[in-house]
Amino acid sequence: MGKAIMVQGTSSGAGKSLLALALCRILTNLGYDVVPFKSQNMSLNSAPSVEGGEISRAQYLQALACRKKPSVKFNPILLKPEGNMRSQVVFMGKPIGSVSARDYMLSKKEELFRKAMAVLDELKEKHDLVIIEGAGSPVEINLKDYDIANMRVARHANARVILVTDIDRGGSFASIVGTMELLSEEERELVMGFVFNKFRGDASLLEPGFQYLERRYGKPTLGVIPYTEHRLPEEDSLTEFPKVRGDLHIQIIRLPHISNFTDFEPLHWANGVDYVTKPEEIKGDVIIIPGSKNTVEDLLWLRENGFEEAIIEAHREGSFVVGICGGFQMLGEKIIDTVESGRGEVKGIGLLPAKTVFERNKRTNHLNAEVLWEPARGMAVEGYEIRFGRSVSRRPFSVINAINGAKTFEPDGAIGERTFGTYLHGIFHNFAFTEAFLNFLRGERGLEPISIEGWSIEEEIERFARVVEKNLNITTLINFF
Repeated sequence: MGKAIMVQGTSSGAGKSLLALALCRILTNLGYDVVPFKSQNMSLNSAPSVEGGEISRAQYLQALACRKKPSVKFNPILLKPEGNMRSQVVFMGKPIGSVSARDYMLSKKEELFRKAMAVLDELKEKHDLVIIEGAGSPVEINLKDYDIANMRVARHANARVILVTDIDRGGSFASIVGTMELLSEEERELVMGFVFNKFRGDASLLEPGFQYLERRYGKPTLGVIPYTEHRLPEEDSLTEFPKVRGDLHIQIIRLPHISNFTDFEPLHWANGVDYVTKPEEIKGDVIIIPGSKNTVEDLLWLRENGFEEAIIEAHREGSFVVGICGGFQMLGEKIIDTVESGRGEVKGIGLLPAKTVFERNKRTNHLNAEVLWEPARGMAVEGYEIRFGRSVSRRPFSVINAINGAKTFEPDGAIGERTFGTYLHGIFHNFAFTEAFLNFLRGERGLEPISIEGWSIEEEIERFARVVEKNLNITTLINFF
């Protein structure tokens, strides 16, 4: 039977996801057979699993850190917010319904928790170590009785808990003390120590606080992680939407049900992106409609709030328009949806020669493709799809030549006049494509071409893990198990 280490935080955004990711890689590098786990994650940034299901992007990356294929077992419960206090519930990679927050807490949680713990038991049985990530804070007074992602999981797995806090925000010692005081005596016993995250300065100045914590709780401070620039997604629940105008003004529509917005990180790093929330703001060199958790509802929102008209006008004035997944579907001529929204046939924005029909089976796959759009024609790219719809176009954007490694030949997306759409989430993480895309637009503006430095997620995981390893007492950690 394997052991379990759990990373909990004094708040959302404390750094649980990335500390868990770093531990996954550090302990894997030391020769342990490691897997990640989070019983329940709430996120709109999902990714495909090896089984063809859907899991949180955080556990997807943690699996890569363990050098394992991402599995639905690593994130049994995924909640995808739909607005109006409702979420789609995804269990073991498959949608099982949509519920209100209250109904979920009172009727669904316990059954799903029991099933998730059976999955955790299986992982412990088969692997040396399970690195478990908690959610939010473990001691929210109004939620603690319903919490199935923190101390209940730790007690079930007999996991030793690392409590991490974000010192960059201030109030870290008070946050740790408050958390420890609100834990039961049994729960405090599971805590092995504390980690201070995102510190800037001389760590020796924190020593009096470390001594206080050890005297009061008998728990050591295991490490102080310096503030580190990186290109790894932070915890899903606290994403900030930047408003940065670079040489090119790249605008992204912040849809009510926006999903998988990590797609646009490379554009932000290379140029800057501007998330817009008002139709009168739309006037960029590039306008992007991102993925959506509810495509038709967001299309109707665009129409009813003046965005559709503003996009068409900006396109007429020369803006280049891009649609990713749901955004691609919206830009087509029509959508027939009896699955997600149940609204039947709905007119699209009409900038792309494509028609979409929603199907009940959700496609969640890794894709390899060849681009047909002229400025990057013939370029090999990869990404993933998470969608209900199937689209037909007279002018496809790319040809998918492999799905989950199996050879195929399937058209993807569409090309229009100064616009394209694709189902390929992650298209801009293909840096050669992003460089070609930006330089095509820069050339139109008379700007010098740029070169985008390529990097791999593997390199970024390894680099971040080395920073954590250098600043964490790994020996003490290992001695606990």
